[in-house]
Amino acid sequence: MSAVGESKPVLVVQHAAVEQAGVIGDVLRRRGVAMRLVGPHEPLPDGAARDVSGIVVLGGPMGVYEADRHPRLREEIAMLQRAAADGKPVLGICLGSQLLAAALGARVYRGPRKELGWFDVTLQPAAREDRLLRNAPDRFSALHWHGDVFDLPAGARHLASSEQTVHQAFAHDRAWGLLFHLEATPAQVAAMARAFPEELEEVGTSSDALMAATHRLAADAERVGTAVFDGWADLLSS
Repeated sequence: MSAVGESKPVLVVQHAAVEQAGVIGDVLRRRGVAMRLVGPHEPLPDGAARDVSGIVVLGGPMGVYEADRHPRLREEIAMLQRAAADGKPVLGICLGSQLLAAALGARVYRGPRKELGWFDVTLQPAAREDRLLRNAPDRFSALHWHGDVFDLPAGARHLASSEQTVHQAFAHDRAWGLLFHLEATPAQVAAMARAFPEELEEVGTSSDALMAATHRLAADAERVGTAVFDGWADLLSS
């Protein structure tokens, strides 16, 4: 089902200029869905959760627990709470998934070490009936770039894991959190590598190694991402 051109836009919230909608944006544009972008240093619009057809919250280098340094995070959590309560379609990516988990009452905290690079995601049994992940392979490679993890929110469906991180994806009613990056294009991965070289060094890899894996795996990940994000876009008109 395609969203009609007259529908309300999707709100897309950024936290870092290099972390963009990518494949999500490609899917929405193909379907004629307008996007209302909130840049990294812009305030959330008044009534952010009210005047849109859905909400996408992207990744960023800060932590949910750093709201004193990044006060907009509190507003985003409140927005996600309202959207979830109203049954509005929500999609949280990386930091966005952590904010969604916090909005649903779950704990978000530092993991034992950063998970940065291309690693396998393994679907859980609940994913076979999930509107977003049911057409994805049981196992696929995706870009990971996070140091924080979350507990599964109460009442949420556990959808995916990686070898390092138990909770890689969850769904709660019409809201989804994906800790991994299916939206990232090769150009975006290169931009992230340039922006955060110290994180690559921290995990013992290099930009060249990351980009070699990206060029080998990104096309398959884009196919998975397109199917996943099409499933989410279906909700905008239902």
